[in-house]
Amino acid sequence: MTDTRADFEGAVCPVPLSHKDQIVIGHGSGGKMTHDLIKGVFHSRLSNPALLAGNDAATLTLPPGARLEGRLAISTDSHIVSPLFFPGGDIGRLAVSGTVNDVCTSGAIPLFLTAGFILEEGLPVETLERVAQSMADTAAEAGVEVVAGDTKVVEKGKADGLFINTAGVGWIPAGREIGGELARPGDVILLSGPIGDHGIAVLAARGQLGLETNIQSDVAPLNGLIHSLLAAAPHTHVLRDPTRGGLATTLNEIAVQSNVCLWLEEAAVPVRPEVRAVCELLGFDPLYIANEGKLVAVVPPEEADAALAAMRSHPLGNQAVQVGEVRADPQRRALLHTSIGGTRVLDMLAGEMLPRIC
Repeated sequence: MTDTRADFEGAVCPVPLSHKDQIVIGHGSGGKMTHDLIKGVFHSRLSNPALLAGNDAATLTLPPGARLEGRLAISTDSHIVSPLFFPGGDIGRLAVSGTVNDVCTSGAIPLFLTAGFILEEGLPVETLERVAQSMADTAAEAGVEVVAGDTKVVEKGKADGLFINTAGVGWIPAGREIGGELARPGDVILLSGPIGDHGIAVLAARGQLGLETNIQSDVAPLNGLIHSLLAAAPHTHVLRDPTRGGLATTLNEIAVQSNVCLWLEEAAVPVRPEVRAVCELLGFDPLYIANEGKLVAVVPPEEADAALAAMRSHPLGNQAVQVGEVRADPQRRALLHTSIGGTRVLDMLAGEMLPRIC
């Protein structure tokens, strides 16, 4: 009788073809190709004990001084900027900075980030490596760690290269109260520098309008600037980073939350000449152009001078100015005192001025 039993000694599953140059569907399988991509691209750049543990959730220790009476601040953001690389930044720096800024404008000390990547089939691995390195550099600049992540791959044509979602966790020291609902009549409105740089830099980078400009995005983590500000003005009422919708929309949000009027002096708002020129050429209003490294602070009048001096002492706030004040009426409005002496109602941005900028 013939022995038909199979001999499995030394048998192994075939190793999949190596794909080191471009993302393929197999990179999203959850198997060896996924693990190799994570190890080669992310672990080599974003390494820390929590991430390298390889668990489904990071187990974290709060920093010294973070006592139980403190509070946590948590934020999440998704980033779909086009192009992925632009003058002054890229989607990686944007992803880290954007979430760090959302956390620290609540008055929190940002601690940890998570990052989720949606990769399109065909994305060059070299592009992903550049983005991961930029995230690592920006996280180091901000003093935070990326402690958990996820990677998914979609078919070509369904993700425009790369999308990133980040979530951030920070600790708010006990007794610190900062929020959009806390603006009070008499408060002073401070702005850390010129507006509109990010939106115009991204627009120019697309090359569709034939613009030649040296405008750089202002994308940067703001927690260092905010730390300096709060040391000088501990009773600051509101902090915001005016991103999509620009400065005008941010002021409207605060006015509605606090049931007050935010009065803005047009002549005091700094705009770079090249940004203003592009806006005039295309019919844009700089007040509605996105920023990714600017800070709006609403502070009590008795701390305004100290706050402004502290902002100007930091590299990201060396052009800080007072741009307005908080008034009691008309409630839930943002008003602009124009350069020619008139008054203009500042509404929220009604639609999409510049798509794919954040």
